[in-house]
This record gives sequence, structure tokens and C-alpha cells, in this order.
Amino acid sequence: MLRSRFLLLTFLWIAGYAHTQINEPDWEAVEEETLEHFRALLRFDTSDPPGRELPAAEYLRDVLETEGISVEMLSVDPERPNVVARLKGDGSQEPLLIMAHTDVVNVDPEKWTFPPFSATVDGGYVYGRGAVDDKDNLAAGLMVMLELKRQNVPLSRDVIFLAESGEEGATEYGIEFMVNEHFDKIEAEFCLAEGGSVARVNREVVYGGVQTVEKLPYRLELAARGIAGHGSVPLQNNSVVRLAKAISAIADWRSPIRLNETTYTYFERLASISPPDAGERYLAVLDSGRASEADEYFLAYEPRHASMLRSSLSPTIFDAGYRINVIPSESRASVDFRALPDENIENYLEQIREVIGDDSIDVSLGQRNTRPAGQTSINTTAFSAIEQNLQEHYGVITLPTMSTGATDMAYLRARGVQCYGIGPAIDREDAALGFGAHSDQERILISEMNRFVRFNWDLVIDIAVSE
Repeated sequence: MLRSRFLLLTFLWIAGYAHTQINEPDWEAVEEETLEHFRALLRFDTSDPPGRELPAAEYLRDVLETEGISVEMLSVDPERPNVVARLKGDGSQEPLLIMAHTDVVNVDPEKWTFPPFSATVDGGYVYGRGAVDDKDNLAAGLMVMLELKRQNVPLSRDVIFLAESGEEGATEYGIEFMVNEHFDKIEAEFCLAEGGSVARVNREVVYGGVQTVEKLPYRLELAARGIAGHGSVPLQNNSVVRLAKAISAIADWRSPIRLNETTYTYFERLASISPPDAGERYLAVLDSGRASEADEYFLAYEPRHASMLRSSLSPTIFDAGYRINVIPSESRASVDFRALPDENIENYLEQIREVIGDDSIDVSLGQRNTRPAGQTSINTTAFSAIEQNLQEHYGVITLPTMSTGATDMAYLRARGVQCYGIGPAIDREDAALGFGAHSDQERILISEMNRFVRFNWDLVIDIAVSE
């Protein structure tokens, strides 16, 4: 009796296992199709501003519908639609959202060697605006959806694809509209989007960066007022001088170092793969008694790391005076203020006022498209799957990162979605050479685009298919 029961259970296990076997895509065909779709998307001029994502959205809709995938186009402005497609799972787990944006930053065509919307292939690279921001993620997400449908993959959770508009500065057309008006169509437990990348140095991959939190952008305004006068008679209450002193004071000020789960883990893991001297600095940041010495080094040589330690202030605009012989009665400056996600903004502004030490300087927040606060845990099944697949596909450690810039994931994190920013392998040298995101020769290796698609496929399978 026991033997018969054992055999029955074994048969059921084998049957269930066979049912969940996933057909492997024909990767040679997938790579050919990926390049076709990728180049087609790059050829659409979706510059923002002015912002017209419609041709790219229609292309995505047509490709998805041809495969029998249901698609919706949702928009505030019909010229700027968002594309939503969904593959149904069995409902045993909450959905997975794959997100990418269709718009790109605008260009100065005269500075490009290859026309920015030509999708030129040269030397194993594809060149074009959006090649790494964000039509790489767009094409990869599209291919995952197509193959999930073609292979009839048994999903334990719905897989949703969102191609959003307006990420490059007009979020009211894209993610804000979707979250505020159609959240039910994109609500998910996990989200995969832009914001990370696999770092290559001297053509060798060194680590996989995964964005799990980001700083929040604000515009800080300083205003100094005084008595106008003739430039030939120096005045002690010269508004330009007082404003300059205020700017100098906050530029020299450093608020206390404050790490979160992501940044602590980032520096701890970075230390493990760095040369001894650099590794010691990264570990020193974790020790309150030694952090200041590392901070000094970062400020001089690794400013991005210094920015990850605290809320940051970068003066960027100075507006004062209108004639050489007139002392102006008012001078203004704008400061790029990037706050830690848990920063108390009002308390921080009070600290700035104390640092300036001049009650006549007005300190306030100006108009800016900021983001809501939110963080993603690194202790989830999705993050574990990302770590595993970065190791399998790239052979590297995963570094959770806090972006000093801003992404649309912030709006989803504020609604409880656990969002992870991923990206293909990019040469760290490319940005300085003018080949990175927002540069004048934006490009990506075709081989790395193909590897990224395979990584995405295995990652989605691991997250969205029950064992």
C-alpha cells in the first residue's frame, strides 16, 4: 500500500514537473528579431521635448497584437499614449510589471557622427538616441512578452508590459497618469525597469548594479535683497556679495553621513571586489569613526559616491544684475537639491538657513518635477532571482544601488510596488568618451543587447513561473 502511494506521488510530481517545463526560445531567431525591433524603435524620433511617442507606441501595439496579445493605448494626449499589454497567469501570485519608456531626450544632430535616428550598425554597435536610454529595455521587454506568448509559458502571475511616455521630463503624460488614473492596469508586486546596468571596465564585466532606491530632486531657491546703488560706491549690503557668501557656505557644508539598507550593502559588497586600498575606504564608510576620511577622498575623486552618503546641494544657476555700473537690489540663485528618500525637508531647509547665517537670505523650494519617496527591499524573491541571473549570465556580484538621479519607479514604489532597475552591460569608459546615455554618440554593443534579452527571459521565468 505504501509503495503504491509512493509511486502515485512520484508520478504526480513527474507529471507536474513536465507540465512546468519551459520551451527554450530559438535564440538565433530571437537575436535577429531583437535587432529588427530595436532598430525600428530607434528610428522613431520620440524626442522629449517636444514629445510625440505615438509612432513608437503604434509599432509596439501592432507587433504585440500580431502575436495575439491584448493591448491597450491609454493617454492624456493622443499623441503621447502609453501601451499596456498583459499575459494572464493562474493568479497564484501577484503580477510582475515590465516597464520602459518610449521617449528620449532631444538631440543636436550636427554633433552626431551617425544620424541620431538612423540606428546605424557599425563595428558591432548600434548607434542612436535611446540606445541605452531606454529603448534597450523597451526592446528587451517586448521580446520577453513575445516569447512568453509563443512558448505558451504557464505563468503563476500575470506579466504586464508598460511602454510609457514622458519619462524625460513630462511624467504627467506617462507614469503619473498611469498611477493616478489607471493603477489597476499596472498594479504589481514586482517591477523591472531602467536604472541599473552591468558595469564593464576594459571590456571585462565587474559587477551588476541594480537600482533599489533613488534620491528625490528638489529645486532650492536663494534670494538676497539689498539697496540698489551706483557701482562706483561699494555697499556692505550688496545683494550679489551676500548671495555669493550664502552659496559658498552651503557648498562647503556637509550634512551628516546617513546610510540606508541599499547603500550599506552597496559599499560592503563593493569593498569585496575592489583592490585593497579602495576596499578599505568602502568599508570605512560603514564605520562612523572612520567615515570622514573616506568621505574626503570621495569628494575629491569619487563624487558620485560622496553624493550617495547624504542629501546633496549643487548650485547651478546664478541670476544677478543687469548693468555693470548698477548694484542690483535683488540677486537669486538656484540649487539642485537631491534629498535622501527619508529626508525631512522642512528640517533640512532650517539647517540650510543656520549654515547661511544671514536672516536676510530667503531660502525656499522652487517649482520642480520631484518624485514621491519610497524604497525597495533587497530581501525579496525577485531580488534573489536578479542576483542569481546576474551571476549566471555575467558571472558578477550584484550591487544594490541608490540612484542620485530620478526615475519613474519612484511613483510605483510610493504605491507599494517593489521596483528594481536593471540594464545591459555598458562600458564605464563610454560616458567619458561621449557614447553614453544623453550623449552625442549613444550606442550599445549588439552582443550585449542579446545577452540582456536572455538575462531578462530567465529572470522573468524565475519570477513569474511556479516550480
